[in-house]
Amino acid sequence: MRAVVGSSRVTSPIMPASKRKTSTMPYTVWGLALAQALLTTGNILLVAVSALIGKQLASHPALVTAPVASQFLGLILATLPAAFLMQKLGRKKVFVIGNVFGIIGALVAIQALLSASLLLFTLGIFLTGIAIGIAQQYRFAALDECRAESHAKAISVVMSGGVLAAFIGPNLAIWSQNWFSQNVYVGAFVGLAVLYVLALLLIVCLPLKSHTLAQKANAEVRSYRELRQQPLFVAAIASGAIGYGVMVFLMTATPLAMHHHDYAFPDIAVVIQWHVLGMFVPSFFTGHLIKKHGLKPIILLGCALLIISALINLFGQSYVHFFTSLVLLGIGWNFTFIGATQLVSLTYRPQEKGKVQGMNDFLVFTTAAIASLFAGQTVETIGWMWVNLISLPLIAVAMLLIAKTRTQV
Repeated sequence: MRAVVGSSRVTSPIMPASKRKTSTMPYTVWGLALAQALLTTGNILLVAVSALIGKQLASHPALVTAPVASQFLGLILATLPAAFLMQKLGRKKVFVIGNVFGIIGALVAIQALLSASLLLFTLGIFLTGIAIGIAQQYRFAALDECRAESHAKAISVVMSGGVLAAFIGPNLAIWSQNWFSQNVYVGAFVGLAVLYVLALLLIVCLPLKSHTLAQKANAEVRSYRELRQQPLFVAAIASGAIGYGVMVFLMTATPLAMHHHDYAFPDIAVVIQWHVLGMFVPSFFTGHLIKKHGLKPIILLGCALLIISALINLFGQSYVHFFTSLVLLGIGWNFTFIGATQLVSLTYRPQEKGKVQGMNDFLVFTTAAIASLFAGQTVETIGWMWVNLISLPLIAVAMLLIAKTRTQV
């Protein structure tokens, strides 16, 4: 007992028992990874077809990516309420609500395609955006399921679910084109509805911890102004937001740019597929790289890869250029997003968890929404080259903020 009292504050939580536990990730984390895989499959499917459907239904070039933008609008509007509801209801109930929104959104999109209505289609995609916004909390839920020293690995495990999605999503978009004669894209949204149903059943079965994030009556919660005074907080959110925004900007514009250069839809789908593999395959080792080299170097490496991706597009529009650029874009996003997610977790107290996580996702996905909204318009008006040129100084800002942080992580 004396040994426990005398040394517990320093050493007891991280002795041999913890080594045994950190070597095995809780199966709930793997369950969240599978749920993430199902929803990411749907996201990839939406990336592959939404801009093309917008081009089919839109009466003006500025409206081509309106469905993509509406998806991010739904995502943004869901982030803060989702974080608040999780404080009151727990994560599981809110995850169930999110998947119900996804099912309804897919069904509305099917009706929109059958009636050739851009407005109704945009509404359906908006509802799926709400589902996607709530699902962004899967990675934070994984942190609740494991010890602090396993956080980087847990985030990586959940994000690795996207590898399965990389194979299913683009292929589902291709296979489903022959399912219904009324519109080649109807089958894609039937598949999307099925994915949300499967994710709903999985979440219902997972015994997630009942984290209502309850706060002690006397626990101090800092204001947003106080939180923003932390340079690490600003750098973490900025790198996550800019990294995600640049990725969405280039990814959303790529199918349109390839279409302008007369590439067939299967060719576009393959490029998107390998882009998504670039986004999620590194998740198997990103956690290990962060543990070995630290958060700061990995985030900076991710930013460097984003810059290289944009530069490749400036040197040509061959299939190899599009393919290589989007693979590197995906890897760069992985390093910046996973790194920034863990970096954010170092800036809040336990009682501030929901507040900061919601704020982080709100800012990150607001940036992504703006990027998606202007991606199509930029390609259609001033061209593909400018999409890439605009991206370069934004990434440089993120690199500068991260480089200036005085952190050893």
